[in-house]
Amino acid sequence: MAYPPLLLLHDDDDLVAVSKPPGEPVIAERGGPPEACLRRRLEAQIGRRLWIVHRIDRDASGLVIFAGNADAHRTLSLAFEHRQVVKTYVALAGGEIEKERGTIDVALHSARKGKSRPARPGEPGRREATTEYAVEKSWHREGAVVSRLEVHPRTGRRHQIRVHLRSLGAPLLFDPLYGRGFLPPGLDGAPCRRLTLHARRLELPAPGGDGGLVLEAPPAEDLERLQSWLGAEWASSPVPGTAALTDPSSTP
Repeated sequence: MAYPPLLLLHDDDDLVAVSKPPGEPVIAERGGPPEACLRRRLEAQIGRRLWIVHRIDRDASGLVIFAGNADAHRTLSLAFEHRQVVKTYVALAGGEIEKERGTIDVALHSARKGKSRPARPGEPGRREATTEYAVEKSWHREGAVVSRLEVHPRTGRRHQIRVHLRSLGAPLLFDPLYGRGFLPPGLDGAPCRRLTLHARRLELPAPGGDGGLVLEAPPAEDLERLQSWLGAEWASSPVPGTAALTDPSSTP
């Protein structure tokens, strides 16, 4: 199968950044062909080996970075581990969100079939997880609500954003794992029906130790079409006074 070229966002000896299309895994899935993943396709496109630093969900879109050598891989992996990387996502969630901005502190625990779930108090194996969010805009129709959020996961747990938004009663639209039974009515004609999560920006230390990097992926075209459709078919309203979340320590 012939794939279109991937959109490169940054390319040097230490770090390669790419805009991942939705529906493509970062690494090969069990039982699937090794070449059917973002890493192998990108290696073939640029003609050199790459090291995995982090992942985003298969059905999500947006910014993914790879290390270009072993030293950069170690440096970047430690930056993620020590929470020196500021991650920004765009999410479209269905359901009423009580607060326009807030912090979700819900510890997570592994669940069956590779899923995660909220941990019980004092449960062995629980892992602390923190996500900050701000509602940027909402659409309303016949009592249903869809909101666009800017989301900052401060920890990096499996499916963290998906489980945390579900814990608010506002799961991501079209989430097959955590959104079943919660899809707002009125979305039958939506032009996009995949997981509505897009990795927009990373702020991180430069692997060479020279300052920092701010990397950003362009908006996902299918999510832009979905928002245009919501604006045409639903009543929209911006959230007054809601500014983007910032972290003073993230300034390069």
